[in-house]
Amino acid sequence: MDILSFLYSAAAFILAIGILVTIHEFGHYWVARKCGVKVLRFSVGFGKPLWIRKAGTDQTEYALAAIPLGGYVKMLDEREGEVEEHELPRAFNRQSVSKRFAIVFAGPAFNFIFAIMAYSLMYMSGVSGIKPYIGDVTYPSVAYSAGIQKKDLILSINGIETPSWEKARLTLLHEAVDGSVLNLKIQGQDLQIRQLSLETQNLSILQDEQADILKRLGLSMWRPEIAPRIDEVLPGGAAEAAGLIAGDYIVSLDGITITNVRQWVDAIRANPDRAMQLVVEREGARKVLTITPRKKTQDGESFGYIGVKNVIVIPEQMRQQLRVVEKHGPVGAAIAAMDKTWQMSVLTLKVLGKLVIGEASLKNLSGPITIAKYAGLSARIGLEQFLAFLAIISISLGVLNLLPIPMLDGGHLFYYIVEIIKGSPVSEAVESIGQRIGLVVLLMLMTIAIYNDILRLVD
Repeated sequence: MDILSFLYSAAAFILAIGILVTIHEFGHYWVARKCGVKVLRFSVGFGKPLWIRKAGTDQTEYALAAIPLGGYVKMLDEREGEVEEHELPRAFNRQSVSKRFAIVFAGPAFNFIFAIMAYSLMYMSGVSGIKPYIGDVTYPSVAYSAGIQKKDLILSINGIETPSWEKARLTLLHEAVDGSVLNLKIQGQDLQIRQLSLETQNLSILQDEQADILKRLGLSMWRPEIAPRIDEVLPGGAAEAAGLIAGDYIVSLDGITITNVRQWVDAIRANPDRAMQLVVEREGARKVLTITPRKKTQDGESFGYIGVKNVIVIPEQMRQQLRVVEKHGPVGAAIAAMDKTWQMSVLTLKVLGKLVIGEASLKNLSGPITIAKYAGLSARIGLEQFLAFLAIISISLGVLNLLPIPMLDGGHLFYYIVEIIKGSPVSEAVESIGQRIGLVVLLMLMTIAIYNDILRLVD
């Protein structure tokens, strides 16, 4: 990763975390104020404050701190210091269990609300996608055994409509995580509708890092086969050294016929520092060249690079056939957003459950480095993708914070549920032990996540 990409990713990460932390802590802050609790400080970030301002009747401190990896809302509380008698009714610990529950629950709740708002904006402006036409089907595979064929269109999965590949991927993963059968409604090239069933119980979908559900099933996305033509040869590159010029059509590479741009790019990337025979068509005649892709490393990945630009022109009729836009009015967008948020929340919870029982690989855990990388990538693509990224991370934060782990919001909520059942608060001794256990669990999870991040960088 070059320095410019690193700085861009770091800036996007800080912006994303800043937004999500502010949303989460504002939930605690807003409900605390509504419940009559005095808020002493609202901080985005930990450590030394870089900026502080006091405002409001209570002179609440609003702060930006040096470490942008979290935040907190400090409330008046007898357990954290002496409270003057006239302010005791406004102390957090003096509130009813229902009010304390509401204040703590509000943080994760606001994460989910933010995700719904982000998805709603996306659906109102229109979410572009590609229709889920099947590409090559691997043999042998579950998909091949079920009878899926190239250029089949997936209409629905287990009764859930799939207008785009994004929806199809999410539904396949969501339904396959704890289900054994995927019932697909397929439309073939002959326009006939078929009902097919895919057995998934033996696939161990989550055992791979960043589970590729399509690969596990033996499926791929269909892409139009566009002949590879060289549009521009960059100076000083392997392509110029080999004698390639703009306008050349690629015929074959090392004896393998090249039929489309993707095949050409994949072949070059897969063969760094390897001399290969290249056949091109130039002004109606064929010419044989020798090309050696140079090794290039980016974001921890090494691949072949020759320094050319390829023209990819998709015919308008084909473009319209593949393109789909999901767009709703305000009410429809809100409903679709709530459904998407629910699906992502349930999927996150299912994956976490599989991690606990050992049916999912710990390699699926990601830390701040990976999050920063995807923050930068999504920000480069555009506002829609950055909003989608924020929504997914916000949902993850909401779900994780509701887990019954001491030190997290879910741990406090668990204590309050126990208090409701037994009629008295959990003892300070039990809370202290729980805090230590929670700290160990969180440190272990963070260590694994950062270890995975580092492995992804060096692999």
